[in-house]
Amino acid sequence: MAVNKAKVAIGFIVAGVLTVFFGTALTFVGPIIIDDQIVKNTVIDPKNEMSYTMWKDVPVPFYMSVYFFHVLNPKEILNGEKPMVEQKGPYVYRKRIQKDNITFHPNNTVSYREYRRYYFEPSMSAGNESDVVTIPNMLVLGAAVMMENLPFAVRLMISATFKTFKEGPFLTKTVGELMWGYDSGLVDFLNKYLPGMLPSSGKFGLFAEFNNSNTGLFTIFTGQDDIRNVHKVDSWNGLTQLNYWRTPQCNMINGTAGQMWPPFMTKESTLPFYSPDACRSMELVYQRPGKLKGIPLYRFVAPKTLFANGTDYAPNEGFCPCRQSGLLNVSSCRHNSPVFISHPHFFNADPVLLDYVQGLNPTEDEHGLFIDIHPQTGVPLNVSIRLQLNLYMKRVSGITETGKISEVVMPMIWFEESGYIDGPILNTFHTNLVILPAVMEFMQYGFITLGLATIIIAALVYHRAKSKCDDGDDDATSYGSTSIQEKDPLLEEDMD
Repeated sequence: MAVNKAKVAIGFIVAGVLTVFFGTALTFVGPIIIDDQIVKNTVIDPKNEMSYTMWKDVPVPFYMSVYFFHVLNPKEILNGEKPMVEQKGPYVYRKRIQKDNITFHPNNTVSYREYRRYYFEPSMSAGNESDVVTIPNMLVLGAAVMMENLPFAVRLMISATFKTFKEGPFLTKTVGELMWGYDSGLVDFLNKYLPGMLPSSGKFGLFAEFNNSNTGLFTIFTGQDDIRNVHKVDSWNGLTQLNYWRTPQCNMINGTAGQMWPPFMTKESTLPFYSPDACRSMELVYQRPGKLKGIPLYRFVAPKTLFANGTDYAPNEGFCPCRQSGLLNVSSCRHNSPVFISHPHFFNADPVLLDYVQGLNPTEDEHGLFIDIHPQTGVPLNVSIRLQLNLYMKRVSGITETGKISEVVMPMIWFEESGYIDGPILNTFHTNLVILPAVMEFMQYGFITLGLATIIIAALVYHRAKSKCDDGDDDATSYGSTSIQEKDPLLEEDMD
């Protein structure tokens, strides 16, 4: 019986060793299997139903929140006093994104146009589109700066034109008109006699050219041949580099189209992307790790060098002529209008910009931009892109509408484009990227623990069985010798 126990114990020891080996192998093979699945699912391919649909239609709800800097003292500004502004908003719009004209090419790229539409969301807004706001008139104050080097007589004629069409230095309009366009005799006149001078041939509005429009023809890599290239831009509108800026580096089209990035990111990774609206490539850097409903993420933010001027950060020299750090001069891609992009409330900008305008209060939580990425897949889980539109304005002699305005970079609006994964997509993400890896990890360590426990218990059973077996052999030997000794006297008696 003890021999049988020993044999069974040996069998369990072998099984335990195999279980430990399987668990150990799983620790190496498991991550490879998961990574292989990630590669298969992040390639842009119609066969990848979930990830392809996610890329094509972007089912995550995106919102654009717009804040206006309502001018409180327009008359005083014309007399040279410091502008005072009051933030109004947010006015929230749901953004619908859809890719169209999708064409796959033999060189592992795909081209498409992405269309966008905006729908006002009253329940999420601090007011209605009928709210009235006063902001600088870009048509007048922007044109004045553009025309300041023209002959004095021409400037007088431009000023007379403004008066003819009753265009003043400040606009008081509804939010809806400022956003999507308003009727203007001056705009109609310019479009008729100076076509191409204005960005839009219809009504003039800050976002008129954004609604019901596309962001241009993007051609990006599918990642079919190299997953490290997935989503990276090959060309935009047929261009592999831009012609807005003064250096080849600033004209480069880097990174992705700004919606997804290649998988397997580390803390040393960056998030480069090309923004047609900003007319340039931008790059975010790692800030910290975090979690969204149990899913691990890395937060990437804008470095202080993003909008630094050429003096503070030499590689940005190509974006000049520059003003203070924290401002990006986009006049070269905005019909030479003196428009600057910055972070809201001049966050991360030269403090002197805050001194020129009263009513600003920058904080990182409210005005810093960030993208939270799931590092394994390169999919954004939470996005908040915040930018501010500013107008450079000053007194221009001959154009009386500019009065005695002091030279100032005037904030007009800032907007936040935000979205985060939720609902069924988040559940799928959680299942595939949190629960399944956790189950696999539990299984691999479970197998190792079970195997080791089996080996230890079976070894003890084997040792005890072996000990019993050895004790039994000793008893048999002693029993035999005692019997012979006990029989010896009897044998002697018989012999007598």
